[in-house]
Amino acid sequence: MDFTKKSIISMVVVTALSVPFSAWATNGMNLEAYGPIAGGMGGAAFAYDNGTAAVMNNPATLGMMEEGSRLDVAVGSLGPDISSSMDGMPDADSSATAFYMPAVGWVKKSGALAYGVGVFAQGGMGTEYGSNSFLTAGSNKTVRSEVGVGRFLVPLSYSVNDNFNIAGSLDYVWASMDLKMALTGAQFGDMLDPGYGGTQEYGAASGSMVDSMMGMVGTALDSTGPVNWARFDFSNNSPFLGEAFGSGFAGKLGFTYTVGSRWTVGATYHSKTSLGDMTTSNASVSMNVNMDDGILGGGAPVGTYSAVSIPVSGKIRVKDFQWPETYGIGAAFQATDKIMIAVDIKRIGWESVMKNFEMSFVADATQDNPLAAGFAGQTLDATMYQNWKDQTVIALGASFQTTEQLVLRVGYNGSSNPVPDKYLNPLFPATIENNFTFGGGFEINKVSSVNASMTYAPEVSATNGQGVTVSHSQINWQVMYSHRF
Repeated sequence: MDFTKKSIISMVVVTALSVPFSAWATNGMNLEAYGPIAGGMGGAAFAYDNGTAAVMNNPATLGMMEEGSRLDVAVGSLGPDISSSMDGMPDADSSATAFYMPAVGWVKKSGALAYGVGVFAQGGMGTEYGSNSFLTAGSNKTVRSEVGVGRFLVPLSYSVNDNFNIAGSLDYVWASMDLKMALTGAQFGDMLDPGYGGTQEYGAASGSMVDSMMGMVGTALDSTGPVNWARFDFSNNSPFLGEAFGSGFAGKLGFTYTVGSRWTVGATYHSKTSLGDMTTSNASVSMNVNMDDGILGGGAPVGTYSAVSIPVSGKIRVKDFQWPETYGIGAAFQATDKIMIAVDIKRIGWESVMKNFEMSFVADATQDNPLAAGFAGQTLDATMYQNWKDQTVIALGASFQTTEQLVLRVGYNGSSNPVPDKYLNPLFPATIENNFTFGGGFEINKVSSVNASMTYAPEVSATNGQGVTVSHSQINWQVMYSHRF
């Protein structure tokens, strides 16, 4: 391996450790397309050469590359437009309207083998609502979410013969999360055990912190309405990774088979991830409670109450957050020398990984706020029901070789909405169903080319079981420079 090739691989590895991977997505939490070649084709990519993005689509298409090496360097932008509304409240618009993410891949095709490395954003979610929105639940503090998942991939493809390729990849996967989430007193009350008056219709909360707080009702806390709001907070200012972090592994398998001179079929299987829990020691749970003025002191009479905020610092663990298995099949048809049509159908198994969103909080042994001292070392386990459904995605695209150098692409990506209306959370509205795409590629010379794509996702609106309507549309783009040598 010469110095240039070593430098390329080193650059890919460095990129893996330094790029941000928080993104909005449009097939649930998945991107609608990986790489701008597939991006212009509605995401269809299982049965034709679409560059090093094959490591995210179907690694077997790497066997369709020309002999030699290929380097792809790309950047994408996802532009969600999200707003939430509720009767009697001013609309709340998310200020998280742009997420930028790079990707890079290097692959060498030598005889029957193709191998390389790649770094790609898998997908995620993100919103941010201002401190004056109704979603703050009266806390008057910003609420936000940012979930990002990225992969460092090592693929290997083998050409059994001129028509048949098989391949697999080993993926190192990392996930990170920022969360500033507020619950009204009623929402928090719903999560309590029925013995404490909860119905647990939308989630559940338990642990020694809950027991301690409920034990104060009627003594230190107003029994007619003890909790005004509660918050979970863990977030940083890093553009690279969220505050809570976890990592693990996954893998992919795939094949392509060419039938005659015009048809190719391809299929792939992506395993469910095996990620460790996302954790951070820089978290807090805050409660705003109606506390007896006599307990607070200062000469106020017993039996009168004041709203008091109690921030409890500690460690939080987002439990068993995984990316689902995906499997699909596709075909590409070379209709003429200048026109190709491709279609993919895939199934994404959200149901097995997005049944619940679970967090476990352990309060620090030492608390800065004197009112929080009674919660030192105690625990709070919170579960928010999600009950996502498995998702079927259909991707259809066509490419038109208009000149020797220029190719144009158009496509459609349609999917079922995996998020039940009842459990839709304004911080996690992964509800997009239709995507319309277009793009193109230009060959600068025999070794260099540029590809770009754009996706428009029309607005989807849904109302959850608590009366909040969330509207979501999106515009995405990707640009990639490719070099062959």
